[in-house]
Amino acid sequence: MKELSALACAIEPSRTLVIDSLAKQMKADGLDVIGFGAGEPDFATPDHIKAAAQRAIAENMTKYTPASGLPALKQAVCNRMKLDCGVDYASSQAVMSSGAKHCVYAALRAIINPGDEVILPAPYWVSYLELIRMVGGVPVVITAEECAGFKITPEQLEAAVTPRTKAMILNNPSNPTGMVYTKQELEALTGVCVRHDLYIIADEIYYCLMYDGRPFTSVASLGEPVKERTILINGVSKAYAMTGWRIGYALAPENIAKVMSNYLSHSTGSPCTISQAASLEALNGPQEMVETMRQAFESRRNYLVKRLNEMEGVSCINPEGAFYVMMNVEQLLGKTICGEVIHSGDDFSAAFLKHGLVATVPCSAFGAPNFVRWSYATSMEQIEKGLDRLDAFLKTCTE
Repeated sequence: MKELSALACAIEPSRTLVIDSLAKQMKADGLDVIGFGAGEPDFATPDHIKAAAQRAIAENMTKYTPASGLPALKQAVCNRMKLDCGVDYASSQAVMSSGAKHCVYAALRAIINPGDEVILPAPYWVSYLELIRMVGGVPVVITAEECAGFKITPEQLEAAVTPRTKAMILNNPSNPTGMVYTKQELEALTGVCVRHDLYIIADEIYYCLMYDGRPFTSVASLGEPVKERTILINGVSKAYAMTGWRIGYALAPENIAKVMSNYLSHSTGSPCTISQAASLEALNGPQEMVETMRQAFESRRNYLVKRLNEMEGVSCINPEGAFYVMMNVEQLLGKTICGEVIHSGDDFSAAFLKHGLVATVPCSAFGAPNFVRWSYATSMEQIEKGLDRLDAFLKTCTE
């Protein structure tokens, strides 16, 4: 048999999905496992959105749509982004796909040639690194330290640029850190990108989840020189609790949107028509549930951060958006917990799942090996129970 694709074989599976699958299997085996792995709101999709999907089925809205999405949905995306983020796009600049992750992949396909470098701030969402490699690009990782609030500086960005640099991926608010760049910080970073004529893939899917009254600034709102280099990534999964509906969208200069649409037309075709109908209702319909969920996440964040910072051996900084906390386990390195020696976040997560029956995500796959990610997109009851188990687990720690 001839060998498989070397490019494909080099791709690692998503660590978050591996942990989530393992936790679900342990539950199926009868173990009382609490999962803090996947970034998936525990809220149900709002009823008016589900009703729109049911109407679409009843009205036989079950055929193909254009590869880049329903025209009405593309216009709804533009309207929502104008209303929420103050950015102006024509529907011809919108591209719908099967989730925001798929949009990032299509965006990279549209702009990256083999060997092009893509700057990636770390900690980064697990899929970015692999998506860059999947299109033949070269990831150039810039590490943002916890003491800097997990944010890179313009000086770091400038130092990473080479003649091969084509783009930067900027996730704001961030998965996994929850950090948020201010308008001034974004202006400084995008200024470097404009000077070096770099594309910016701006993943802003958590823009609705901002805390402590902080304002959100979209990269595409920072002036025409920035906007013409920006591919904006977003979707309905986080804001509307629609992860399984698989609808993401991109907004980009028209020539890039066209290339992305062409790519999608030959790879997947259009996203699910019924999911598009539901997404149209999500964007055009009542928005109160978005704020209800945001407030719940903020309360959960406050409780989780307070309890973590009260425990011996672990700590975290206060995330400003999204629904993740990065727990620092550096104080535990070299120590033994429940008979397991902890050398990294991977060791900690494995031991905690085995002995504490709590699933967290080790952040080595996010470029931060001494951290563990908790998702607070789960109920307060589960958060309280999980933290009680953490407290008991840590109390077995020995030198």
